Amino acid sequence: MTQGRPKGPVLFCYDGSDGSRQAMRAAGELIEPSGEVVVLTVWEPIAVRLALGGAFTAGSLPSEGDVDEQEQSFARAAAEDGARRAAERGYQASAMTKESTEGIANAILTVADEISARLVVCGQRGRGPLRTALLGSVSHALAAHTRRPVLIAPEKGA
Repeated sequence: MTQGRPKGPVLFCYDGSDGSRQAMRAAGELIEPSGEVVVLTVWEPIAVRLALGGAFTAGSLPSEGDVDEQEQSFARAAAEDGARRAAERGYQASAMTKESTEGIANAILTVADEISARLVVCGQRGRGPLRTALLGSVSHALAAHTRRPVLIAPEKGA
């Protein structure tokens, strides 16, 4: 029983960090550059970020809507930057953003299913064992919960 090569796009998880740029470079050495890719940047509303951090606010913060618009704008700019970088490597790249209210890894997995991604590519930040234990790790959550192949590229020099 032989199946053809999966036809969906490669999903690059991209937040503009060194880790996500390194993952794109590493994938470039393994994935045919003429294929279709989607560059995804996930953003979280400020209320979600504060709740996850255990913060309560009652002070003079900018309006929640303004902060969320800034976060969404940053995510759009990061995704477009990633798509431009992918296109420079020869990929047919499109940028995409996704709002996350239930965790970044969950948002990535949802998008991977929606677009029938044949591979999910992400970087590894190497935050250290204590911070990973306290804050979690997107790459670890992806590897543990995905039904799709995942390429986790270590940071350069790791």
